[in-house]
Amino acid sequence: MDVTTNDALIVLPCYNERENLERLIEEILALGAGFDVLVIDDNSPDGTGELAEALAARHPEVGVRRRPGKLGLGSAYREGFEQALEHGYQYVVTMDADFSHQPRYLPALRGLCYRECDVALGSRYVEGGGTEGWPLHRRLVSAFANGLARRVLGISVHDCTTGFRCYRREALLSVGPSSVLSDGYSFLIEMVYRVEQRGLGIGELPITFVDRRAGKSKVSRIEIYRALYTLARLRFPDLPWQRIVPIAVRYGEAGLLSVGLGASLLLGTSLLVLRRQK
Repeated sequence: MDVTTNDALIVLPCYNERENLERLIEEILALGAGFDVLVIDDNSPDGTGELAEALAARHPEVGVRRRPGKLGLGSAYREGFEQALEHGYQYVVTMDADFSHQPRYLPALRGLCYRECDVALGSRYVEGGGTEGWPLHRRLVSAFANGLARRVLGISVHDCTTGFRCYRREALLSVGPSSVLSDGYSFLIEMVYRVEQRGLGIGELPITFVDRRAGKSKVSRIEIYRALYTLARLRFPDLPWQRIVPIAVRYGEAGLLSVGLGASLLLGTSLLVLRRQK
């Protein structure tokens, strides 16, 4: 992508977001707040990639990476981070392309990172934050996932699964995104864990997460299995995960379910041990 004088890059992973992309980019650029945008499209069949290239032709602040298939959220983030570091950006923002993360928060999110911390999170679970349009079961699943991650891994932040973030360049260099092994939404949990492990500061900006109004959600049952596996892998790093997972993958969703159930057992045992130690 062409590099402008802006110091912040928004990494925008996309899959079938044609209905949202143009309006989102127009709103971001209308802020006049010094953000470039890198759209990473995973060969969307709805024409998201073609639309992104048309927008890039009109706006020098917009770049596009088109990938051959649906390679996953974690790999999109890693590729975006590499591009940002290579081109010298001082801040890297990640956000969803479906308006769940409102562009109006972008200046405040970067401002928090600039003033106070190494990584700023747009948080649903601090005072002033919340969700809009979510059914009860999604609120319960999200709250449970965050509570479990905090308890098992000792994560201090309230919203470790938010994808609305701003990273300082130095924080990404310290963590090394290529060292984060998770894919999908589990990448978000592991990234927070790695940041805290290195003693870097994390701040939380209260936001209202708005459920998408166009397009379809990408969250699936497999993401739940991956999250359980990621928590177990990080909590018990000495187990032979590099042998377990390839075997499970051969059996498709049934194999992943088995790993998820095994991880649940490990995590449950871990929680009991932690409770008894108190």
